[in-house]
Amino acid sequence: MRIGHINYLNCLPLTYTFSQKTQHDFAIVRDVPAKLNDAILRGELNVSPVSSIIYAQNFENFFILPNVSIMADGDVQSIILVSKKPIENLHKEKILLTAQSATSHRLLKIIMNKSYHIQPEYEIRALSPHDVFSGTDACAALFIGDDALYLKHHQQEGFYYYDLGREWKKLTGLCMVYAVWVVRRDFAQNHHDDTAKIQQFITEGFKNGFAHIDDAITKLTADKPFTHEQLYEYMHVIKWKLDSEQIQALSLFYQYAYELHLIEKMPQINIFA
Repeated sequence: MRIGHINYLNCLPLTYTFSQKTQHDFAIVRDVPAKLNDAILRGELNVSPVSSIIYAQNFENFFILPNVSIMADGDVQSIILVSKKPIENLHKEKILLTAQSATSHRLLKIIMNKSYHIQPEYEIRALSPHDVFSGTDACAALFIGDDALYLKHHQQEGFYYYDLGREWKKLTGLCMVYAVWVVRRDFAQNHHDDTAKIQQFITEGFKNGFAHIDDAITKLTADKPFTHEQLYEYMHVIKWKLDSEQIQALSLFYQYAYELHLIEKMPQINIFA
């Protein structure tokens, strides 16, 4: 069995649990969200976190694992739009999109359309938080993950910074689900018990890691450009649950994406049981 793991701070509690128990009945593949998305679509992984929009585009092939997601209710801190202008002035301006994500692209387009009624131009490319606009005529850039968190804590005078979690909350009044854990249907149907064990390991892994979050921050983030206090705060912004409130928010996100032709059809939310 091969399961994916996001190599970002937003999964630090699970990373901690993996580090405490080095022997597993499955192989762990660690990577950025975009590469994990591709790997499970190709059948190279059995279970993996995927960007929420990837499930929507491929829902016939997956079940969502219950009780676990990456979500935040309001500010998320790790999806940041950096802009030379106020966000409402970005109509027809070029926005660079990180190549590391999929959900955040659609989320930004929904916010631009429904909150600000504007249509920027978009370009996907590799981005650096240390030199955001070098060599480009772009007016704004979208970052996710550790890069976005770095920008939150290293804001430069003259730029505008927008947390997309806060923007979504302002638009909808709901939390936002950024990623879900999925299992390939063919694997789940042939290995139901194994899938259930993996699901339990993941949910318990997050609980265990969060119960030891100070130790996790101390032991696993020494090479990160953040203080202990900054990471402790972030670990209390991100949540790892999936209940009726999160499913409602996910459904609205999919509805908006469908209305704006960002996905081809409205997905069914099928939970593994």
